[in-house]
Amino acid sequence: MAWRDSRRNRSRLFLFISSIILGIAALVAIFSFGYNLRQDIDSQAMELIGADLVITSNRPVDPKMLPLLDSLGNRRSKERSFASMILFPKSQGTRLVQIRALEGQFPYYGALETVPKAAAQGFREGQQALVDKTLMLQFDARVGDSIKVGEVTFQIVGILNKAPGQTGISATVAPAVYIPLRFLPQTGLEQKGSRINYLFYYKFDQKTDVKKLVERLEPRLEKEALNTETIETQREDMGRSFKDLTSFLALVGFIALLLGSIGVASAIHVYIREKLRSIAILRCLGVSATQAFLIYVIQILGIGLLGSIIGAVLGTVVQQLLPQVLQDLLPVEITVGISWLAIFQGIGLGLIISLLFALLPLVSIRNVSPLNTLRISLESTSLFRDPLKWAVYALILLFIFGFTYLQTEKWKEAVYFTLGVLVGFLVLAGIAWTLMWAVRRFFPERLGYIWRQGLANLFRPNNQTLILIISIGLGTAFISTLYFVQNILLNQVTLSASENQPNMVLFDIQEGQRQAVAQLTKQQGLPVIQQVPIVTMRIEEINGRTAEDVKEDSTLGVSPRAFQREIRSTFRSALSDSEKIIEGAWQKKVASPNDTIYVSLDDRYAEWIKVKVGDEIVFNVQGALIPTVVGSLREVDWNRIQTNFRVVFPEGVLEAAPQFHVLLTRVGTPQTSARFQQAVVRQFPNISIIDLELILSVMDELLDKIGFVIRFMAAFSIITGLVVLISSVLISKYQRMQESVLLRTLGANRKQIFAITALEYFFLGALAAGTGIVLSLAGSWALAKYSFETTFNPELLPVLVLFIIISSLTVVIGLFNSRAVVNQSPLEVLRAEG
Repeated sequence: MAWRDSRRNRSRLFLFISSIILGIAALVAIFSFGYNLRQDIDSQAMELIGADLVITSNRPVDPKMLPLLDSLGNRRSKERSFASMILFPKSQGTRLVQIRALEGQFPYYGALETVPKAAAQGFREGQQALVDKTLMLQFDARVGDSIKVGEVTFQIVGILNKAPGQTGISATVAPAVYIPLRFLPQTGLEQKGSRINYLFYYKFDQKTDVKKLVERLEPRLEKEALNTETIETQREDMGRSFKDLTSFLALVGFIALLLGSIGVASAIHVYIREKLRSIAILRCLGVSATQAFLIYVIQILGIGLLGSIIGAVLGTVVQQLLPQVLQDLLPVEITVGISWLAIFQGIGLGLIISLLFALLPLVSIRNVSPLNTLRISLESTSLFRDPLKWAVYALILLFIFGFTYLQTEKWKEAVYFTLGVLVGFLVLAGIAWTLMWAVRRFFPERLGYIWRQGLANLFRPNNQTLILIISIGLGTAFISTLYFVQNILLNQVTLSASENQPNMVLFDIQEGQRQAVAQLTKQQGLPVIQQVPIVTMRIEEINGRTAEDVKEDSTLGVSPRAFQREIRSTFRSALSDSEKIIEGAWQKKVASPNDTIYVSLDDRYAEWIKVKVGDEIVFNVQGALIPTVVGSLREVDWNRIQTNFRVVFPEGVLEAAPQFHVLLTRVGTPQTSARFQQAVVRQFPNISIIDLELILSVMDELLDKIGFVIRFMAAFSIITGLVVLISSVLISKYQRMQESVLLRTLGANRKQIFAITALEYFFLGALAAGTGIVLSLAGSWALAKYSFETTFNPELLPVLVLFIIISSLTVVIGLFNSRAVVNQSPLEVLRAEG
């Protein structure tokens, strides 16, 4: 019976279910990408880390630990990694790079991919270097040229194409230069305050349980602030990181599926209303309410299965594109293969969501009696009179929560997402009902007939206002919000146009170089905007508790990392313009060595280490223990391009401590920047320079790539919203047929029919797009204020363009569907409908 009843309606049934095709396609694409990425991470984890075990430290290793480190593994390598300026003598070009001074045969898995291939091993034998290909291209360098690192000149023996764990973006931000470790002391770059990472690589020739070995050594290693990394931890960490990415994208695709589900519910609602007489006749012939219900459930499941299969095929095709876009962001080679698990998941989700959202109108079939053959009731069953509808709504919310939890594996986030979807639907539905009530209540009786007819279509029976405002409004709100959030992120990293805003930072300036560097800066015609001393230290005790105490008593809530992390602090007598005191009092100077030292902490850092004003902290300043009291908490604007600190000491305490300095200046042109960098590198090779304009361009490129992926996935949502729009308008063609024929019979001409239709759909499109944009403005403002903690200054032109596009598209589709009515006589249309 389900098969027979669907014969004249299969095209319409497929149109109903087509709304979910794009949502299924988006999810299958993301699921397939995630599964393939997970397999690639598992298979390439060894090449990513390059060794069986890596031990790292951000400070020189205590000599008493060296015998232990030298006893591990069968093969060992050492590396010291740090940021430094290099000079290309041939072009006089300078660049901040990541120096990787290597000793040994690392990597043991994978390889340094170089041109020529032999250079990967050959550079270790002499005063030679491997230089990243981006640098070679930027400075038009060739193999055989030279670079100057600190005080030593190295011959470029090879071009580095790829190294273990390196991504395209990381190579752009900090391109790598490999040199032999034995030449590092001669460069003069190892000085007080130099930020150097110490790495020890190990390869075990015999079968060794590295995990158990690390667990056994962990207490001793943690005590010396040594971190470990194994193939297993690398696999877990990367898998966890990219699971967050794929989960986020899956939720974006899921929103597209939810939008499509609204279209399914609306379309099936219309379909069932048209089938009321047929259902009533079946009831007269002895069909039970349950049988009638199952006839249409089978139809929906059949068409839902077809739509889900089409969506899964489309998603499998789409996932071929994602690796090309994301390759620069990932350190693994991404393989592209058909994931049958993702396909079956997508088809299953399609069937579940088709049935769930179709149940809302389908449960009303139970209430169709044989009497409906004589009287078709236009009143739908009230939600309050039919508790089964409450059960369906509860199932839908449970499904949304369950899917979100499976993606995020966090109860709180799943609850927030479900509540957000629910509130979004309720707000949009409320606005739609309010608009229909307002148009009916304040109907403009004095307007012309065409205007009155078009406005009346917004609230009379068979109106499309509610469904279109929810579906198109939510789609518009989503894409508009993503646009605003992307702009907020870009504004977070965009340099201010202010003349005194710094765009170049010089760091690792030694105490004896401070005056000379400032003088050189002024000689180049550049301002010295800031010159700040920096002292490195660690926390020794918090309120009398040490790191060991914190590990033993987890109820304290303090992370052991608070004691291990190196802090870069400063001392001064005044606040900077990027910070303000929010609690306590600022101490400018310590007059006597016996006075209490009141330090100021960044409020977020204080919250992380669980301290408040009045608490005691003992700092280890390179061997000297300094007891202090938290005197104040500061709110710091970390987005400002200037030196900000978690901990600030008053004057009179740290002046004699080993320190280095940071200088901030502003350069006007690329030529001035190049000339200044060359002068600094020639006179002070140990000083590193960050060109913030270069960092900004790289950040723009990174955000463009991430933004493209987000927009690409968001496009599924807006296109799904448009499909729902098209489906709803096509459905309204059948609903409006009788009214349009009546208008033609009463003498309305073709132009009037088009005008009435255009006005109706313009109002619908404008209301839907306008509502969505208003919601996105409110949501984006809230995100900017409470999440990103910045101001929200939206660009209105793109919003206006989006509003016009959605409104115009609604009108065009509505007019397109009216052709069947205006191009034929009323009798022909009635015959065709019959």
